[in-house]
Amino acid sequence: MNDVHEDSLATILAAFRDAGGRFIVPIEEIAQKIGNCRALIFDWDGVFNAGRKGQAATSDFSEADSMGTNMLRYGLWRKLGALPYTAIVSGEDNDTAFDFAQREHFTEVYTGVRDKRLVTEHVCSRERLSPQQIACVFDDINDLPMAEMCGLRLMVRRNASPLLADYIARRSLCDYVSGAASGDYAVREICELLLGLLGNFDRVLDSRIAFDGEYQTYLQNRQSVVTGRFDKGGPEKPE
Repeated sequence: MNDVHEDSLATILAAFRDAGGRFIVPIEEIAQKIGNCRALIFDWDGVFNAGRKGQAATSDFSEADSMGTNMLRYGLWRKLGALPYTAIVSGEDNDTAFDFAQREHFTEVYTGVRDKRLVTEHVCSRERLSPQQIACVFDDINDLPMAEMCGLRLMVRRNASPLLADYIARRSLCDYVSGAASGDYAVREICELLLGLLGNFDRVLDSRIAFDGEYQTYLQNRQSVVTGRFDKGGPEKPE
């Protein structure tokens, strides 16, 4: 159980609805699911950025989203007593995604993945997790096989895809759709929602602002993670 009370749930529900968020399942169910979470899987293009491509273009990320992922991982670390497994998945060979994951000391990056459900299966097998212990953040059709397997599914909104959003809601393939659109800090929104539903938002922020001993211990643990890379050529662990 999380330390979030019924009145706090009502406050969080109102705040995120006012921001345009759509709760596909009751907020109490999402709170229960994040309480069971031991792993976070993020799609990259369309989640951390708008998913644009071009000959000279490269995908990017925002510091606001980066802070969101760090605070959520810290909140889960405080709850679990250990770092949550954290991965980025991209259908393309994406060096920017790997650079970001290395900087933030995520556990792994999967690149060039066409059938993303294989990632969920691989993570569960290696980390001895059940799919119900994974939260997945995604945005498009090619992510659905992966998201469908996970216990908590969070979709980044795209205004140009209303029928897709309706399809996902009708098929119960998602728990929450962000108010922020793709490329507009949706990761930050989702991380704040989940941290709030863990019931420790204020304590996490107070600790980070004070840069106290508990946060420094978490940061030391985080910084010790060496990010692995799995691509079409097989697993690669950097020196």
